[in-house]
Amino acid sequence: MELFCVTQPGLEAILAQELEALGCAGVAPTVGGVTVAGDLAEAARVNMASRVAIRVLARVAEFRAMHLAQLDKRARKVDWPSILPEGARVKVEATCRKSRIYHDRAAAERVAKAVADAVPPGDGPEVALKVRIEDDLCVISLDTTGEALHVRGHKFFVGKAPLREGMAAAFLMQMGFDPAAPVPVVDPMCGSGTIPIEAAEMAAGLWPGRSRGFTWEALGVARPALPDPRPVPPLFHGVDRDQGAVQGAAKNAERAGVPVAFSRGAISDLVPPEGPKGIVLTNPPYGARIGDRKLLFGLYGALGGVLKERFAGWRVGIVTSDPGLAKATGLSLEPFGPVAHGGLKVTLWQAMP
Repeated sequence: MELFCVTQPGLEAILAQELEALGCAGVAPTVGGVTVAGDLAEAARVNMASRVAIRVLARVAEFRAMHLAQLDKRARKVDWPSILPEGARVKVEATCRKSRIYHDRAAAERVAKAVADAVPPGDGPEVALKVRIEDDLCVISLDTTGEALHVRGHKFFVGKAPLREGMAAAFLMQMGFDPAAPVPVVDPMCGSGTIPIEAAEMAAGLWPGRSRGFTWEALGVARPALPDPRPVPPLFHGVDRDQGAVQGAAKNAERAGVPVAFSRGAISDLVPPEGPKGIVLTNPPYGARIGDRKLLFGLYGALGGVLKERFAGWRVGIVTSDPGLAKATGLSLEPFGPVAHGGLKVTLWQAMP
């Protein structure tokens, strides 16, 4: 079947590269995600191994539907007992665009009734079906994921306005971080530690979904064998001025099973760690959710000054939704993005040596 791997708009090309590296077949990026070929076992592997995907949808039916009666009739022709477990509690969500069927809720109700008549609900697992009707073409997909994939399962402490794990991994990939030959990664405003933890996990070869559950487990699919982890050198560092964030981030790294050095410090205290030059990647406040924008120009200016003076030759990445704040660093930055992020659009501003 066809699998559709969802990601944030703007990250489709990076996800496609990741899926090709994972050995997926038929990789084809499209708006909002990437399609690959595979069965439910492949969906399980992608769910566990992909860092950039948000969820994996398995296409189970596709047909034309011009009106609700036709939608009902054709949904009943799908072999639901071969797709869904006995007694499954099925939730149907529908989206209609540019179609003669325009009422999302009515479309969802018709498909839900057709499914329930074929697979009577009971005390089985909860399963979600996604119905998309666009230009009168109805595509029904089985959500094999459950909770979104950026929820890794071992990060309990969450800071203010955090960067999602998938975006952190994608931005590291965009900046050329190579897990097979890792370099130091420093986040000078690390919050809950997402960026250095993701880098350390990538270097260790750890699958991001190793600590959590998935919908596909209720569909009779065996859990894939995990790859053996690689030894991780002490290359990953997080700094924050908030001692509570430093402690919480350290616990997140401990649960993830990766070595990350966290310390408390201001931007003015930032110095490069010993060893080769690497990557500075950070997600500072940008006034959209936290921080006063007018006061942030000084913060960005101080960050840019420290990086220019002490981190010459390092790759630098700054995530912000505000081009003015990026410019305030005084660094020569090139944009990558924008990328959709929780109702905002953010850009990775990069300086490459």
